[in-house]
Amino acid sequence: MRVLVVGAGATGGYFGARLAAAGRDVTFLVRPARAARLAEGGLSVRSPLGDFRVERPATVTAGAIAGPFDLVLLSCKAYDLGSALDDVAPAVGPGTMVLPILNGLAHLDALDARFGPERVLGGSCAIAATLSPEGEIVQMSELHALTFGERDGTRPERIARVAAIMEGAGFAARLSETILLEMWEKWVFLATLACGTCLMRAPVGDIVAAPGGRAVMLGLLDECRGIAAGAGHAPRDKFLETSRGTLTAEGSRFTASMLRDIERGARIEADHIVGDLLARGRRADPAGAWPHLATAYAHLKAYEARRAREQG
Repeated sequence: MRVLVVGAGATGGYFGARLAAAGRDVTFLVRPARAARLAEGGLSVRSPLGDFRVERPATVTAGAIAGPFDLVLLSCKAYDLGSALDDVAPAVGPGTMVLPILNGLAHLDALDARFGPERVLGGSCAIAATLSPEGEIVQMSELHALTFGERDGTRPERIARVAAIMEGAGFAARLSETILLEMWEKWVFLATLACGTCLMRAPVGDIVAAPGGRAVMLGLLDECRGIAAGAGHAPRDKFLETSRGTLTAEGSRFTASMLRDIERGARIEADHIVGDLLARGRRADPAGAWPHLATAYAHLKAYEARRAREQG
């Protein structure tokens, strides 16, 4: 299979580098400056599991894609999705599969509208990684999982081909027959973590050490769970048990990447991760109330408004 990885940043670049290092046919869709840098120095990954480098990875720039690929791995930030769809469109043909690993679910609507739902898989990933100033991908923990599947839960021949290229590529890859549920569960967890740590400007351990902090985290989780259940994707008991433990762990330094973005004055995915969740809840239950989520969303939007004002 010919695989196009959109971007060579911390997330897509990591999984793409692992696939390339395992001998898969991988091309990275990047901007000209990034392409020049990769041609000169390769794509380096620093990992607690062992550092490695892909020498001279295959790259292509927007406007230079000659024809369709078999699989497109899409991992951009939600606010870059519109431009990414324009850039990647020439790579999507009748038989192409698009595997998005963005947060939330709003991107599925955009992908379906642009390329047709028959081409769009479900996907989710779990990794803590960042891009260094030198352009290296830095994996911050041993966690590196990618889950994928057909959104209707079937197992046609094409998804078996995807599973075959993922197997043995150096990360935890798993074919799921319940990928939409798993995407909802990740969204519930991520929205809770982002809302809690951004609202309190603190990691989990500091939040639960504060009076009322544990109740805030559990209240956020329950509101997110309720919205998912109302949408027909009630999180499973085991997921909720594990999430409660992680989100209330004493001494934990765990934070959402959104908090790190706020602390460095960067753009955030407030609408995609929190706003869309609230909107879905309100559509399903116009009389419903989600006080913790609504407060956290107002906080995030206030940050965006201040950032826009201060940047002119």
